[in-house]
Amino acid sequence: MGKIVLVTGAARQLGGRFVRRIQRDPGVDRVIAVDAVAPGHELGDAEFVLADIRQSAIARVLAEHSVDTVVHLDVSAKALGAGGRTTVKETNVIGTMQLLGACQKSPTVQRLVVKSSTNVYGSAPRDPAVFTETTPPKSLPSGGFAKDAVEVEGYVRGFARRRPDVAVCVLRFANILGPEPDSPLADYLALPVLPTVLGYDPRLQFVHEDDVVDVLEIAAREPRRGTLNSGTFNIAGAGVLLLSQCSRRLGRPTVPVLLPAVTWVGSALRTIGMTDFSPEQIRLLTHGRVVSTVQMRETLGFRPKFTTAETFAEFARSRGPGLLPPERVGRAVGRLAELPLGGGPAGRTHSTHGAR
Repeated sequence: MGKIVLVTGAARQLGGRFVRRIQRDPGVDRVIAVDAVAPGHELGDAEFVLADIRQSAIARVLAEHSVDTVVHLDVSAKALGAGGRTTVKETNVIGTMQLLGACQKSPTVQRLVVKSSTNVYGSAPRDPAVFTETTPPKSLPSGGFAKDAVEVEGYVRGFARRRPDVAVCVLRFANILGPEPDSPLADYLALPVLPTVLGYDPRLQFVHEDDVVDVLEIAAREPRRGTLNSGTFNIAGAGVLLLSQCSRRLGRPTVPVLLPAVTWVGSALRTIGMTDFSPEQIRLLTHGRVVSTVQMRETLGFRPKFTTAETFAEFARSRGPGLLPPERVGRAVGRLAELPLGGGPAGRTHSTHGAR
């Protein structure tokens, strides 16, 4: 019999894509898709189970279906539907605790894949230029999704110690973008005008949605010859972009403001529901973050199809032209360059003999 894979977070766009993909794997016999809300997209031949991972019922789901592979994707910065920050935190942290407790008791579970985030490294002024998987953060995140991710990884490490017979893979994704992104950073980049921190131009990394699904499939399988898919891996596209480059490629003007004012703007944007401009996101947009992907390429054996720049280009095309489309700005600059300078034809200047 082939593998029986359980996927949490199936109602999310990313979870739905992975559920449909993993069904095409000839080594997979059945896929059990789990979420607390009904999905608004097709799940193919997967069996959908309406279950809240915050409740103990998830243990019955594992036992009834003799699940051997668990892919935990219900770790997110945004709530589905009308749920707020409290619901998100409970699902991320308490839901992960319940799921891991169920996995620990299950005699059939052999592999666990957990979606995490490079947010666990935080963003601070004295950060190293590049984080590796073993680099400790200069300061732990104090709240929000970043703190959730740190707690989730702590529980996963505890599970790995208690169940050394289970292969555990933690994937720390950089900012996920693409045509259909679902993240606070994507909401921020969709604003018509981008508030930025005066005097800072952070470095950012992105990973494409397609690459996310590809690497999740690699992590859920038995490792290929010469690779190892147990452990913790940073996942990001090659290269970096500055926030100023992102704004120009989107055609969205920036409004640099002092850091205290950015905090106030973030609170205002959260109040009106435009975007979750959390303190952690403000720190990211101040100091940036870059991670090493050497282990991703050399140990996991995964090479993303999209670079950071290509991923962002896909996202920019899906957003449509901003207030200052780059091609229009380029044409305007070209026309200005052709204007005569000094009042004479073809840019000639007139001599003023005798003038001192």
